[in-house]
Amino acid sequence: MDTTTLAALSGNIATVGYGLAAIGPGIGVGIVVGKAIEGISRQPELQGRLQTQMFIGIAFTEALALIGIATGFIFR
Repeated sequence: MDTTTLAALSGNIATVGYGLAAIGPGIGVGIVVGKAIEGISRQPELQGRLQTQMFIGIAFTEALALIGIATGFIFR
């Protein structure tokens, strides 16, 4: 293989790698939101506390996706 083919191949692999890395945070956010909705439906009086904790959980989960983006730029 020549160098242009290798460069194109590594770029495609990086794109696929980030796509696979985004699956984890997507699943994590789905679980966090689902459990928060389940908790709110069981005890509606705790909606404020559960909603706050849900947003904190989403922020930590989405940090993984941002780390994946940053890693792609660092190792370029």
